[in-house]
Amino acid sequence: MDSPSSTRKPRRGDRLEGMILRYDRRGLAHGSSGDYTFSLRTGVPGDRLGFQVHKRRRHHLDGRSAELIEEGAARVQAPCRHSESCGGCAFQSCDYGVQLEQKHLLVSEALSAAGLTDLPEVEAVLGCENPWRYRNKMEFTFGNRRWVAPHEPEGVDADFAVGLHAPGLYLKVIDLAECHIVFEQGEAILGTARELAREQQLPLWDIREHVGFLRHLVLRHGVHTGEVMVNVVTSEENCALFEPFARGLLEAHPEITTLIQSINEGVADVAVGEREIVLHGPGYIEEELLGLRFRISARSFFQTNTLQAERLFEIVREEAALNGDEVVYDLYSGAGTIALMVAPAVREVLAFEQVADAVADARLNAERNEVRNVRFFEGDVLTEIDATLAPDSVLARPDVVLVDPPRAGLHPKMVGKLLELAPERLVYVSCNLHNGAQDIAHLIEGGYRIQRIRPVDLFPHTPHVECVVTLTR
Repeated sequence: MDSPSSTRKPRRGDRLEGMILRYDRRGLAHGSSGDYTFSLRTGVPGDRLGFQVHKRRRHHLDGRSAELIEEGAARVQAPCRHSESCGGCAFQSCDYGVQLEQKHLLVSEALSAAGLTDLPEVEAVLGCENPWRYRNKMEFTFGNRRWVAPHEPEGVDADFAVGLHAPGLYLKVIDLAECHIVFEQGEAILGTARELAREQQLPLWDIREHVGFLRHLVLRHGVHTGEVMVNVVTSEENCALFEPFARGLLEAHPEITTLIQSINEGVADVAVGEREIVLHGPGYIEEELLGLRFRISARSFFQTNTLQAERLFEIVREEAALNGDEVVYDLYSGAGTIALMVAPAVREVLAFEQVADAVADARLNAERNEVRNVRFFEGDVLTEIDATLAPDSVLARPDVVLVDPPRAGLHPKMVGKLLELAPERLVYVSCNLHNGAQDIAHLIEGGYRIQRIRPVDLFPHTPHVECVVTLTR
């Protein structure tokens, strides 16, 4: 790698040194033609690293092949051997307290980038009491194209891997010997699945050629119930191949309460199937949240951090400021978790969701918990809300609206519909505040003001942060 000459701008292949300044791995480097911001896939705030220039866009550089020159004060020893190469939780090397501080900064910057000023102070990020073993669901991939890390010995089997995709390398799978964010039994089940696949010489999926048998291993755990689901996604049913594999898993792990084979005959790399075969147990697990019991099937959406989800829902319920006589709308209600949480404290909840499986789960969960004051509406949320605004609608207008949209945020027309609904109080739960802040800015233009901003960390060691933003009219 050549150093840049006296005055020219950095080019691809040049080597520079710089310091990571932010949690999103942006930093500042000095070149002969001036200072440049840069982005890397490694490092924690305070680290000084050498890197190779991969791309340049004006005064911003994308770097590769980074090497640590000097450790920053925020750097700690990551417990997982895969932490520098795996994309599942790539910030293990950053002190957890610093992670929370940096996520607080990310929230503030997202609001500022949307042009929001004169805001109440962003509260401290509510962190996990234990930032390890927090995931109650993990999707692992079987693949015949293994990503071999630089530190691995020569001669490793490059045709076999069970783990997660390597960051930026869609065709490659990291063979995970350990995982410190999945629930504890999950790590052991992952190891057994690897051993059985090797021993039984089962063909692993080739993502390029679309051949092979084993595709995904999806693990779910009821934190409060102890129940464990194993869902193995295969390319075909093939009882001769699968039954010995399933039997081996059940013999090694009696804690498995249900085992499912999902058949995905398509080419899309998704961990769901067109049909499911229940080989052991009822085909679902159950979990408890804040006194309510939920059934979770293979296709169900459920918050992946149970303990922190309870704290998030407590905040939503608190911010809704309910007195017992309100009509509440829950938009993008999923399996009805939030709707059922607030139902005992209101007159009625109207919950809107597009995904049919989620609505079916929600209705079942309401019945099982004997909650009778929630109505679930299945269909495009924008269309359903439009119907409530029609002159002939018999549905009551909401006093409070709870909004928990997908990562992309609200449909552009939905903000206008919310302004027409005109609830006195609106609680917006954002899992991607860069998009959510734009929605909030439009709501403020329409006559709302932000009353409180409360971030919650559901995903330690990642750049993601949930945020509950309360608006009043």
